[in-house]
Amino acid sequence: MAAKILIIEDEAAIQELIIYNLQQAGYETVSAENAEKAMSIINNELPDLILLDWMLPGMNGIEFARILRHGERTRLIPIIMLTARTQETDKVAGLEVGADDYVTKPFSPRELIARINAVLRRLIPEASDEVVEIDELRLDPVNHRVTDGNKEIELGPTEYRLLHFMMTHTERVYSRSQLLDRVWGDHVFVEERTVDVHIRRLRKALQLAGKDEWIQTVRGAGYRFSAVATLQAKDSNTQN
Repeated sequence: MAAKILIIEDEAAIQELIIYNLQQAGYETVSAENAEKAMSIINNELPDLILLDWMLPGMNGIEFARILRHGERTRLIPIIMLTARTQETDKVAGLEVGADDYVTKPFSPRELIARINAVLRRLIPEASDEVVEIDELRLDPVNHRVTDGNKEIELGPTEYRLLHFMMTHTERVYSRSQLLDRVWGDHVFVEERTVDVHIRRLRKALQLAGKDEWIQTVRGAGYRFSAVATLQAKDSNTQN
């Protein structure tokens, strides 16, 4: 799935330039010219990343970034600041308020896309098109295929997204509500037990590859993806 990027920029020409280049790079875009409109968009659906201009009419970008970082729903959204201010103190101010990166104007579209890719890889790895591979289990986001060695594993769209998220966030426990937010999407109203149904389906699909035990139930907490025991066993057999 293409990452959705919210562009908050009041200069129409710059906004259009960014939208064009991001769409050419395969991203989904939505835009706003001020903080008020941007918040309305965010309240409806969370973007994967925000490009935030420093100098906005009304509330400036620094103030808006501070609000986002203090909001329960918005505090983890990656933010890249866009600004013509080049002083080191200005860059520090942007980073201290919670921005993940800082791009000064004028910038090349290629540089901006490279920065976006880097932030997404670091903070939201499932939003990138990079292949994920763990011990022959290979997930390729470009062609939407999951394979184990030479065998293809058939998955439904929800199971695919669930596996992609879990393979890019290994060894961490996620509750049902967290999985709903990250896999099903913000503001999608489904029962938490729906997660259990799709976990069972995913395990069944992985069972043919002998990897169903990688999806572990953590009693009272949620689910975790872990291949550690399998990899340790392989290392032990290799050493012996």
